[in-house]
Amino acid sequence: MTDARTSATPLRHVPVMLAQVLEGLRVKAEGTYLDGTFGRGGHAREVLARLGEHGRLLLMDRDPEAIANAGRDFGADARVRIRHANFSELAAWEETAAGLDGVLLDLGVSSPQLDDPARGFSFQGEGPLDMRMDPTRGPSAAEWLAAADEKEIADVLWRYGEERMSRRIARAIVETRRSRPLTTTRELADLVARTIGHRERHKHPATRTFQALRIEVNDELGALERGLAAARDALKVGGRLAVISFHSLEDRAVKQFIRGEVARPVRRGLPLPEAAPPALVAVGKAQFADEAELAANPRARSAVLRIAERTAAGEVRA
Repeated sequence: MTDARTSATPLRHVPVMLAQVLEGLRVKAEGTYLDGTFGRGGHAREVLARLGEHGRLLLMDRDPEAIANAGRDFGADARVRIRHANFSELAAWEETAAGLDGVLLDLGVSSPQLDDPARGFSFQGEGPLDMRMDPTRGPSAAEWLAAADEKEIADVLWRYGEERMSRRIARAIVETRRSRPLTTTRELADLVARTIGHRERHKHPATRTFQALRIEVNDELGALERGLAAARDALKVGGRLAVISFHSLEDRAVKQFIRGEVARPVRRGLPLPEAAPPALVAVGKAQFADEAELAANPRARSAVLRIAERTAAGEVRA
């Protein structure tokens, strides 16, 4: 969920791959659409501009600051409903019960979150080691690191950050916390840099560690798995799902979900079960930001957009 902004226009946010998202969602004037990751509303604003009097726009975000902005910018519009929650909980929102014509998920951390040192997402500045997208729920990154054992830390760094030096970093964290807790982004970033050195050009040595901790603290892949299933079930036949991912773990999960690649247990000696008709079909191939967008917003360089359409398979809605 990355957008561009400048200090000269602090309220102007440029959403990633906006034209491709709008084309993929195929917005209908009287349709009902859910933006499950409102952020600062760049995509939502353009979807709303295409809705008619009877169209509906449902906005969700787990970040209280994002929800406050949604209320300020969109709360007066009778076509809009707003909910502070993780998109993985969309099925529990009664506004989705009648079905959706489109769902947008713009994954990851937003620019406002990344750029605010107080949120603790970035090693570029000094701030509390928090990393929670919803600061009102769950342990912070500092609290998680203080409680997790060495093996657990190493496993998270390897699984979610693909960090080859995960064991060495985990050992250094545990040794350090015996004398003092790690409480700031700078402390953790410096510890990782001292432990493994600068191995990759143009990449801070703590990049993978910060990514892994953020994913763990926010249960991002678990939320994605639940959210994709909920979105699929809420979509009307012909409805569209648009997902923007920013790293390979997310994109792989989205691609496999759209393809219906779910492991089915098979007992030895029995024939393979018949494959169920797909509930989603991919619309085109994965899309990437073009050169013009990359020049204006370098953070879009890792973005991948996938579009899928709901089929009649498994449709049970009355």
